[in-house]
Amino acid sequence: MKKIYLLCASLLAFVTTQAQNADRSKFIRDSLDSYINRALTNWRIPGAAVCIVKDGRIVLMKGYGVKELGMMNKVDQNTLFMIGSNTKAFTATALAMLQADKKLSLDEKVTKYIPEFKLENKAATELAIVKDLLSHRLGFETFEGDFTFYNTNLSRSEVISRLGKMKLVYPFRTTWGYTNAAFLTAGEIIPRVAGKPWEAYMKENIFAPLGMGNTLALSADMPKAFNRSVPHTLVDNRLTAIPYAQLDGMAPAGAISSSVNDMSKWVLALLDNGKVGNKQVIPAAAIAATREPQDIMGSEKHLNGETNYVLYGLGWMIQDYSNHRIIMHDGGVNGFVTSVTLVPQDKLGIIVLTNTDKNGFYDALRWDIMDAYFKQKFHNYNGAYLAEYKADAARELQADKRLRDTVATMPKPQKSLGDYTGKYNNEFYGNMEIVRGEDNILEMRFEHHPKMYAKLQALGGNRFYVTFSDPTLGKAVFPFFVTNNKVSGVRVKVADFVEYGPYDFKKID
Repeated sequence: MKKIYLLCASLLAFVTTQAQNADRSKFIRDSLDSYINRALTNWRIPGAAVCIVKDGRIVLMKGYGVKELGMMNKVDQNTLFMIGSNTKAFTATALAMLQADKKLSLDEKVTKYIPEFKLENKAATELAIVKDLLSHRLGFETFEGDFTFYNTNLSRSEVISRLGKMKLVYPFRTTWGYTNAAFLTAGEIIPRVAGKPWEAYMKENIFAPLGMGNTLALSADMPKAFNRSVPHTLVDNRLTAIPYAQLDGMAPAGAISSSVNDMSKWVLALLDNGKVGNKQVIPAAAIAATREPQDIMGSEKHLNGETNYVLYGLGWMIQDYSNHRIIMHDGGVNGFVTSVTLVPQDKLGIIVLTNTDKNGFYDALRWDIMDAYFKQKFHNYNGAYLAEYKADAARELQADKRLRDTVATMPKPQKSLGDYTGKYNNEFYGNMEIVRGEDNILEMRFEHHPKMYAKLQALGGNRFYVTFSDPTLGKAVFPFFVTNNKVSGVRVKVADFVEYGPYDFKKID
C-alpha cells in the first residue's frame, strides 16, 4: 500500500508541475470561475464583480455572490461598488484633460489656483505645484490627517484650510507619503478653472462621454441607488453589513461608486489612448501625463522571485512585472476594497470589485490573471495572501482576547471615572468629550464624527480598552496622561486602515 501511495503522489506532483509550466491561457477560460468562487468562500466575501479586457474586447465581465450577506440579490455586471481611491485616476485624468485644453498647467504653483493653500513650511507652500498634490510628495506621512478628514462632517474648504496645521513629517519632495487631503485639494482646482464642481465635471466630461451611465461621483448618492452592493466588515470575527462611508468632503480622493460594466468602458478607453470607437474622448496627452513617473514609492517582492521598484505617477502606481509595465491602483473605503490594473503594451485590463474590506483577493486575483497572460507558472497569489491574512488575523484575535479577559476581571482605574470625563482638544482635530454612558461605562464623542462614539473599559492604571461604534476604526488601548495628580490628556489611536499616527488630546476643563 505504501509503495502505491508514493507512486501516486509522485505522479500527481509530476502532472501538477507540468500543468503549472504549460501554456496557462486556458486558466481564464476554463478555471477562473471556480478560482473566484472558491476565493469568495475562503475569504468570506459576500459579493464581487470581475472584468478582464484584452485587445479591445471584453474577455470576462461577471458578478459573483450577493450584494448583501443573508440576502438573495445576486451581484451582476451593473451592481455598484464604492471604488475608493480608484477615484484618484479620474481626478488626475480630469486635471490632465484641462491641461490639454490649456485651462491650467500641472507644473504651475498650487497657490495660483488656490490662493488660500498653505502648508506648515512656508517654502513648501510657495514651491508646491499641482503635480505634487497628485503624486503624494508634499512631505506628509501616509494617511496623515485621515481620521480628521475621512467619513467626517468637514467640508472640502475646511479640509484645505487644515492642511496648514498638519505636520510635515518629511522634507518637501523627499519621501512619498499617500495624502488623501492633497488629492482633495487638487480636485478643488477643477471648479476654479472649469467653472463647475468636481462632480459635475466628472459626469459631463468623463462619465457621460464614455457611457458610464450608472456611475456616481458622490457617496451621498450610493444609498439611494437601486442596484448597489452593501459594505461589509468583520466585527468580532463575524461578517457584518455596515453603513456607507460619507466621503463627499474628500470626494476627489475617493467618493466614486461604479460597476464593472461602467469601469470596463473607462479601462477600454485608457487602453486605446482615450478613444471610444473613432471619437477621442480623453486626449492621449492627458493619459500620457498621468503615467509619467513622479516619485518612488519603494519596492515590492513578488512570488515569481522578482523584486521591483514601485513608482507613482498621477493617480496611478507604476511598476515592472515579468518584463511588462503595469499601471494600477487600489481602492479601500468602509466595507469595500477594489483594484484596477492596466498593461498597456498587452492591451490588458483587470477590474476587481469586492464588498468587504477584509480581503486580499482583490489584489491577488490581478497577479494570478497576469501570470496566466504572461505565460508564467501558477504562483497562487491568492493562496499565499490568504495564508498570511489568516495568520495575522489569528494573532489579532488572540491579542484582543487578552484585553477582553483583562476587562472581565473588572480592574479599577487609577482615578475615579468622573476624573476622566470632560472636554478635550487636539489642535488639529478639534474637540472631543468623554461622558458616562450606559452601565457607568465611559464614552468618547468626537466633534467631527457626530454619528460615531467610542466605548472605554478600564484595564487598570490609566489605560482603557476602546471599541468604536464604527468597526472600521478598530479596537485599541488608550492611555491617559496624569499631571499633578490630575487627568491632563489622552492618546487616541484608530485602525491603521484609516491613519497610522496617534492623536494627543489635552483636557481643557
